[in-house]
Amino acid sequence: MRQLHDPHQRDFASDNYAGAHPEILAALAQANGGHQPAYGEDTYTAHLQQVMKEHFGPATETFPVFNGTGANVTALTSLLPRWGAVITAKSAHINVDENGAPERISGLKLLPIETSDGKLTPDLIDQEAWGWGDEHRAQPLAVSITNSTELGTLYTVEEIRAIAEHAHSNGMVLHLDGARLSNAAAALDAPFRDFTTDVGVDIVSFGGTKNGMLYGEAIVVLDPTASEGLLFLRKLSMQLASKMRFVSAQFLALLTGDLYLRSARHANAMAARLRSSLEQADLPGLEFTHATQANAVFAVLPPGAADELRQQFRFYDWNPAIGEVRWMTSFDTTEQDVDTFVEAITATLKKR
Repeated sequence: MRQLHDPHQRDFASDNYAGAHPEILAALAQANGGHQPAYGEDTYTAHLQQVMKEHFGPATETFPVFNGTGANVTALTSLLPRWGAVITAKSAHINVDENGAPERISGLKLLPIETSDGKLTPDLIDQEAWGWGDEHRAQPLAVSITNSTELGTLYTVEEIRAIAEHAHSNGMVLHLDGARLSNAAAALDAPFRDFTTDVGVDIVSFGGTKNGMLYGEAIVVLDPTASEGLLFLRKLSMQLASKMRFVSAQFLALLTGDLYLRSARHANAMAARLRSSLEQADLPGLEFTHATQANAVFAVLPPGAADELRQQFRFYDWNPAIGEVRWMTSFDTTEQDVDTFVEAITATLKKR
């Protein structure tokens, strides 16, 4: 097959645009060849269980799946009865970007809360944490947070601890959407366990695709008493890979050493470079809307500027009503990529 794309093209639309990290591809090649038992009975998936225990704690149970939506929906399904509801930020991926899958596939109710920065707090949670025992109201039985958030912001260790304690004191469990958990670990300069298991998170959707994997995520159960039936729900939710060794091998390459941190730190650093370069340029009509704490930059551009820039670089509108856009960096974004993008933004805005 001939190559159908320009391998030098770099965009700022999503870290999903990046290819697979070379070390991930090498791991897939090593896992190939010969026969291994299917559906997770392979040696790679068995070894992944131990690696995840080293990162998250000895009670950890890990269930590799295909994608982030599948991880979130299946994890939440394992936490809740049919009458359960999930309190989450309005900007959360489960509320905005999963096409109703939590409601339609699991039949659960989302209780979204408006936030200024994509982060919940105990006080915000209390807006929807009520009505237990009321047969007319879906029962708030879980809280879902994201770290790093969909707005590129970061929960601190203590903020997650406070949420977990508040949730548990009200009989709720805590799910963490970790599509960019490695970016959070890099930004916090902390092991995964410090801001998950040790502060009371019950279950994690662990992302690999956005950090250099070809495909694959994992449901990581931190408190086995909080989750039920994942062995069956994964298959029921169409998330059981027959050749699971190829998902697990990627996670092993990512997590056995420091590849997850190297890649995430680089992506975060490129976002910081983009933000600081634009701040120093002091461009007319450019305003930043959220803190840049991981690998995302949010900004407002003058009318028409985004479409002009998209003739060279792909990126997404976030809130078209105010001209807000999102720029994402990834493990393979280079300093030159950032500088070229900054030059294009500068040229576009200065001529307007």
